[in-house]
Amino acid sequence: MRAGAYSWGRYPRAPQSLVRVHDRLAALPAFEGTALPHGNGRSYGDSCQNPGATLLDCRGLDRFIAFDPASGRLHCEAGVTLGEIIAQVLPQGWFLPVTPGTRHITVGGAIGNDVHGKNHHLAGSFGHHVLSFELLRSNGERRVCRPGDGDGWFEATVGGLGLTGLVTHAELQLRRVPGSSLEVENIRFSSLADFFALSQDSSESHEYSVAWIDCLARGRGLGRGHFTRANHAMQPADERPAMPRRQWKMPLTPPISLVNRLTLRPFNTLYYWRQPTQRRRHASHLLPFFYPLDGISGWNRMYGPAGFVQYQCVLPPHAAADGVPALLQEIARSGQGSFLAVLKQFGTRPSPGMLSFPRPGTTLALDFPNTGETLWALLRRLDRIVDAAGGAQYPAKDARMTAASFQQAYPRWQDFSRFIDPRFSSGFWRRVTE
Repeated sequence: MRAGAYSWGRYPRAPQSLVRVHDRLAALPAFEGTALPHGNGRSYGDSCQNPGATLLDCRGLDRFIAFDPASGRLHCEAGVTLGEIIAQVLPQGWFLPVTPGTRHITVGGAIGNDVHGKNHHLAGSFGHHVLSFELLRSNGERRVCRPGDGDGWFEATVGGLGLTGLVTHAELQLRRVPGSSLEVENIRFSSLADFFALSQDSSESHEYSVAWIDCLARGRGLGRGHFTRANHAMQPADERPAMPRRQWKMPLTPPISLVNRLTLRPFNTLYYWRQPTQRRRHASHLLPFFYPLDGISGWNRMYGPAGFVQYQCVLPPHAAADGVPALLQEIARSGQGSFLAVLKQFGTRPSPGMLSFPRPGTTLALDFPNTGETLWALLRRLDRIVDAAGGAQYPAKDARMTAASFQQAYPRWQDFSRFIDPRFSSGFWRRVTE
């Protein structure tokens, strides 16, 4: 199995073949059984996996077709990564309207997972900024899909996990920015009540906001963390922060996870107290702000040969005040946790896809080293809290969601099913529907 054939979490792993796609004008290459589009392999679980069958390796669809620097309208193939877009358009005063925490995902992957970012409360999800795309079906049919077409194909494919066919190319609306700088404020807070108050206070004044949570803190410290908010800055070129040049590299996979009970608590404590004052304002280049982990090549290796599982959920507004503390209490009691515990408020803008994850409420995301049954038992307890609150888990980050949880959280899944290409499938889809 090729390295690119498994997910970024390195779990689960299963044999599957890869077939390259490199010409958007050609028919789909021949394959046996079922197939699934595969971009740059940055989804964490098995929504990007097709065990025992075929992945369509789409990184060869990497061409820019057209860009209008006056309007910010970009036309490119689906295998182009967000980082490749940024490199082309940022010097011309444009940036992505929505971006997740890595720039190493493809446009096709961003559409298929309807990714979100730190500005969801203002800009919505990635799908809100897609103007059109071409969908190639296994029978050779080609569809140009646009929002508002009324036939359901756009809504099924945005957030549709690659199951409706292969997106070959797409048109995106970018956003104008004054430069590469951000004005950033980092605020240390001591409780979840502080987080909710800061989120409310920042919702109109700041385009970007997100919080890091100390997931092992208990008692009076439960929910403590750092709240970060930012806006694009207008700065003269000679005063702009320099783009970071040095990239660290995880050179090998250690025999055990470096994220464990011995390292987590001291790291989280040091990270919480990392700045000497409660508030710190500074200028930042946008790349380290949006993509801190992209500065460490191969960072997923630190979790060892067993890999890791990310658990990302969203709780609706009426349940968040009780549900988020309940989740954090379970995690803290278990002693299992994450360096990367992220808390954020979603906005109220309805997502464009039938299976889109973003919805009004509070989203919590954590990476857990794969410790087997000890971890699965914790995640089952978290599932019960999320399900009881009427929340949802994120398919792009999932490796073990139950069919009952998925079908409750995504009630349009049966409507979506009629848009699935009959020769496309995934491990995730089989797991949550069969």
